[in-house]
Amino acid sequence: MPNRLSSSLAACVWIPLFPLRCEEARHEGLASYPTALLAPDTARKLWQVSSLARHAGVKPGMTVSQAIGLCPTLRLIEPDPVHYDEQFAALLSALGEVSPVIEPGELGLAYVGTDGLEGVFGSVAKIIDAIMCSVPHAARLGWGVGKFTAWVAASRAKPSEAIVVPAGTEQKFLASQPIAVLPLDPDTHRRLRQLGIRTLGALAALPEAAVTAQFGAAGTQLWRLAAGRIAEAVEGRVAPEPIVAALTFFTPVGERELLVHSIDQLIARALKHPRRIGWRVHALRLRADLESGAQMQDVAGRGAACCASTPQTNRSWLVNVLLKDPTADAARIAAPLKTRLEQSPPTGGVERLVLEFTAFAPGTTELQLFARDAQAAARAGQQRALRHAAREVRMRVKQANLFHVIEVQPWSRLPERRYALIDFEP
Repeated sequence: MPNRLSSSLAACVWIPLFPLRCEEARHEGLASYPTALLAPDTARKLWQVSSLARHAGVKPGMTVSQAIGLCPTLRLIEPDPVHYDEQFAALLSALGEVSPVIEPGELGLAYVGTDGLEGVFGSVAKIIDAIMCSVPHAARLGWGVGKFTAWVAASRAKPSEAIVVPAGTEQKFLASQPIAVLPLDPDTHRRLRQLGIRTLGALAALPEAAVTAQFGAAGTQLWRLAAGRIAEAVEGRVAPEPIVAALTFFTPVGERELLVHSIDQLIARALKHPRRIGWRVHALRLRADLESGAQMQDVAGRGAACCASTPQTNRSWLVNVLLKDPTADAARIAAPLKTRLEQSPPTGGVERLVLEFTAFAPGTTELQLFARDAQAAARAGQQRALRHAAREVRMRVKQANLFHVIEVQPWSRLPERRYALIDFEP
């Protein structure tokens, strides 16, 4: 695996409430209403809340009934995590046009390494202009030495604004910032406030040993961040081409048993992919396209007739898994997916399932040797021939209409439930 690129100079791009901003972008006029996004794992609680809804007393984590009681005109939106993931990938791709060193964080947060970009764009101001031109208007940007300084600067910036912290001024800048910018758990945050510590400067003024004695190793990390002693570099991501297996149902499916069986089918097919041979799966993603329904609800009057249109858009369900121990065992790969399916199932019928292996780890010596044996070479040749034939068919019919028909529920009395279509990917 190639060495990762890194950069000590960092620009932090942050779009708060990124999923909610994605919904506002595709629903014209939505930003002018009090709005809340439902939680992906349950439709009974709120996930993200707009500023207008916050002014009415609505907060994330509230139940729907509590929120409607406080704000009868609240508009609820069902989540579409696949759409948010795609929009974030587009953001990262746009930033990749500016710098080769991009490190993604949570949705809406990314770090851009700027070492050496002066030779391409010129001054820091021109580098920042190039980054701002590649991101949405709601983005906030911070620039400094190390990711933490850049993040704090971005958190202080206004939408479409950039804050630059010149090298050598990190301690002065950080001293006046609230302790909330640190990666604190609620208990540590409460204890610091009880001690009268409100700013990073107040924390840095304490002896490091005293903070370590109170909060352990985590306290040492917090003190060094507050004192500007840590300048963590931006680490460029390594994004191998994912292995994808997809399954399309003839009719929307909601039965848990059928979805579990389909997951097993997708995993088995993805594991047989030639590029997977000799490698263990480290990260994977399962996404489901749900049958279309009303995404936005106007709940004025607690059930009164809707006074505004409710756009019909796609709904989705998404699971991202990072395996603690990379594996090529189908049962171990399926276990976390089935657990999520049991705890937080899709909120509607599934029309399409897509499984992606997104990160890999080298296999054992035996697996690596097996990947290079003659049988593997023969299979690779067969795959090349199949790809060539599939490309010819697509060129003739102008569409990718090649599928496998697989048996998924042979006991069903309904013919359309017995089989499903799976994308043909030789």
